[in-house]
Amino acid sequence: MRKNSIKNTRINGEVLKELSRIIRSELKDPRVSSLTSVMEATVAPDLKTCKAYISVLGSPEEKKQTLEALKAAEGFIRRELAHGLNLRNTPQIFFIEDDSIEYGVTMSHRIDEVIKADQEASGREEES
Repeated sequence: MRKNSIKNTRINGEVLKELSRIIRSELKDPRVSSLTSVMEATVAPDLKTCKAYISVLGSPEEKKQTLEALKAAEGFIRRELAHGLNLRNTPQIFFIEDDSIEYGVTMSHRIDEVIKADQEASGREEES
């Protein structure tokens, strides 16, 4: 199976949906932040491993605790994934921190600040 085949893309999507569901509704660990998102799941072509990119909106301590809790619950998550998906092998999951949402929010704030400063500067020029 090629890495970017249709089958692999479909498996990645199904694993992503199932991981999101498990983390949102099945996992009861209080260390897992309620603002946790699974951004991407990449399953290896041999279905042995899966890289799950996790985004946590919050403080660095919340991010650290959430990733530790997910790593501690990997066995439970893998078992639930096996129940939810009918795959030949249930992949071993590696949770990787993803800062893309936080980066997007930061950039959006910076753009808003630049627009506001530009509008204020153009307002002052009109008054003069």
